[in-house]
Amino acid sequence: MGDHKEQPLRVGAAVRRRRRALELTLAVVAERSGLSVPFLSQVENDRARPSQSSLEKVADALRTTAVELLAAADPACSVDVVRAEPAEPGPEPRVRSLVRGHHQMHAQEFTGDHDAGREFQFRNDQLMYVAEGAVEIEAEGRAYRLGRGDSLYLTGGVRHRWRATVSDTRLVVVAVAEHIEAVRDRPRP
Repeated sequence: MGDHKEQPLRVGAAVRRRRRALELTLAVVAERSGLSVPFLSQVENDRARPSQSSLEKVADALRTTAVELLAAADPACSVDVVRAEPAEPGPEPRVRSLVRGHHQMHAQEFTGDHDAGREFQFRNDQLMYVAEGAVEIEAEGRAYRLGRGDSLYLTGGVRHRWRATVSDTRLVVVAVAEHIEAVRDRPRP
């Protein structure tokens, strides 16, 4: 009652629009991402839902981010309730978008660990908040250990990586959307 959307987010149309805008074939995206053409076709037609890892591979192949693909999946709305998903038992890491649509801000909740070797760099600023557990974040050559309730702010352009140091860690990442010109060129020290 009162919820704007009850159905799961579908990214297939956003993937297809981005691929076509870049004038790429499914075969090229498959080669760049390491995923199969049939799987990518199923994703584009919303017959398969990619894992976070697969979505990141597709995003990298399309020279964008998973956050941007998720943001482009649904039209913007002024009020949107995103309900908690039932926790699925198992060691698999999970990610869910906390904001749907094409907005000025994006937020995702990561549960468990992820590819700790994956380096991130976002154009705009972001905030990382530990809702449960603990993480270690490496940024600008320093390691930061954060526990429940701690947060870390990263200025746009800072390369970083993170890993959960406790099982069942929940990390919330809030960022200014990539399509927003929120950062001017800053002189680097």
